[in-house]
Order: sequence, then structure tokens, then C-alpha cells
Amino acid sequence: QVQLVESGGGLVQSGGSLRLSCAASGSRFSRYAMGWYRQAPGKQRELVAQITSGGSTNYGDFVKGRFAISRDNARNSIYLQMNSLKPEDTAVYFCNRGGPEYGDWGQGTQVTVSS
Repeated sequence: QVQLVESGGGLVQSGGSLRLSCAASGSRFSRYAMGWYRQAPGKQRELVAQITSGGSTNYGDFVKGRFAISRDNARNSIYLQMNSLKPEDTAVYFCNRGGPEYGDWGQGTQVTVSS
């Protein structure tokens, strides 16, 4: 079974930046679509960004050019560069392999943006 380990979360001031990382175990990493989702207290989990095996990307509407997802297949990792962070970006951010319905999830990393 794959293990997904997120890192890079923390506390940042409004307008600041963070870079999240997700390292995946196992083989054939390059064949999977990977993504970042987030869940704030009392809210449903939502898509932040997704990257396909071919490198195509898709973002949640709220991102509006502030975030960038990337992948490094040689390192079995994906990244999420988050800029211009807002207090409403505060949430637990989860790494996902293979889609939200049947895929695998990491344990999450907390991102807190102070105003």
C-alpha cells in the first residue's frame, strides 16, 4: 500500500508563502494523477490542485493564480507552492494519489494563515 507523507505546513502571516511537499512510497509514481485537497473545520474537503501523469494541471476556482502544483517523478514527490496566502486558506492540506473517490490519502499537514 502506498504511503503519502506531507510536509511544509505551518503558521504564516496573510500575504506570505508556503511550499508543501508530498513524498510517495512505492513504484509507478509517474503513472498516477496526484493532487492536493484541503479541509477547513466544518467544511467539506475540496480540490486545491491536481496534476496528471502527463503534467497537465487543474486548480480550484479560489486559487486564482496564487498556487502552483508541480511534480518530480525522480523523487516520487509533488509540491504545492502557495503565494499570497489569505486567512481563508487556513485548513488541513492533504496529498492524494489517484483521485478523491478511490485514491490514497496522506495524513495531512496544517496550514494556518493569520490576519
